[in-house]
Amino acid sequence: MPDLLCKICGLTRAADVALCHGLGADFIGFIFAPSSPRFLEPRRAAALPDGPALRTGVFVGADLAEVRDIARRARLDFIQVHGGEDPAFCRALGPERVIKTLWPEKLAPEDLERTMERFAPVCAYFLLDAGQSGGGSGKSLNADALRHIRPPRPWLLAGGLGAEKLFSVLVAFEPGAGPCGVDMNSALESAPGIKDHALVRKALALVKRQRRILP
Repeated sequence: MPDLLCKICGLTRAADVALCHGLGADFIGFIFAPSSPRFLEPRRAAALPDGPALRTGVFVGADLAEVRDIARRARLDFIQVHGGEDPAFCRALGPERVIKTLWPEKLAPEDLERTMERFAPVCAYFLLDAGQSGGGSGKSLNADALRHIRPPRPWLLAGGLGAEKLFSVLVAFEPGAGPCGVDMNSALESAPGIKDHALVRKALALVKRQRRILP
């Protein structure tokens, strides 16, 4: 199995970003939705340190011009969209750098499959999250409902994931049917936007361990 990818989202501080780079995170996420308690101004995101992890911006309902402008100013590698964007919107951003968020709890299985087929040509990854819309809910997604899906693109699993439940969620999937990576945020925090370094270290150590033992 390819290495399990890890995205740490909701970052706001240089020390937390540096820690994620140093521990081997694959993606770091900055949230540009003003309603989020982890909202970050583009100039502050641009000033956060670079490293091996890919810089990802999270957008909820922003228009195309705004997303493009912030992506340039914040020096983003990937753009994660959480609104009602259509395939044309994603194509205009560049399919190779779009992460399209979907909510399986909102869709019947057949509708989820059809939606993924529609967006597969215009995104690099799907992100399947708990809740019904918008940004991360911090709730856990029922992995049982996803055990047999076969998305046409690699996908990340989100929804209240942290060191305590990471392994139990991932082993619920059949070999070859699970996510290519996980997206963690609120479960690694001491307060919104403030990462607990002990929790981040523990979670990333578990991801690396699972890279070795998952089928």
